[in-house]
Amino acid sequence: MNRQPIHTDQAPAAVGPYSQGIISNGFVFVSGQTPIDPSTGKLIDGDIAAQTEQVFKNLTAILEAAGTSLANVVKATVFLHEMRNFSAMNAVYTKFFPGAPPARSTIGNLDLPLGAQVEIEVIALLPPIVPKQLEQFA
Repeated sequence: MNRQPIHTDQAPAAVGPYSQGIISNGFVFVSGQTPIDPSTGKLIDGDIAAQTEQVFKNLTAILEAAGTSLANVVKATVFLHEMRNFSAMNAVYTKFFPGAPPARSTIGNLDLPLGAQVEIEVIALLPPIVPKQLEQFA
């Protein structure tokens, strides 16, 4: 089994003993992302919509560092501090998956790290690897 950790400075550093993402067997498993601004390392100010936007910026950065994108996400798990924010989160979420959205679970009424209102983790397919892409892992 191959296992390649992913790291990018364009997304927040891990706040615990985990990788931003792992490539394994044709998939990228991205750790749950909260609305942390990677340039400050702090939770952004803002409502659930603003926080969801930041989460997607972080997810996008990690997926791009792995050589894939949101278009290849097959499963997402959304964690909400308060289920009453479901509709507002969903409105932003829909912008990032305009076509056929991935499978998804949403879990709510949770205390999330650093007081975040939302956390999202994803699993994405890797596109076929061409020799130039392999250079980044050499």
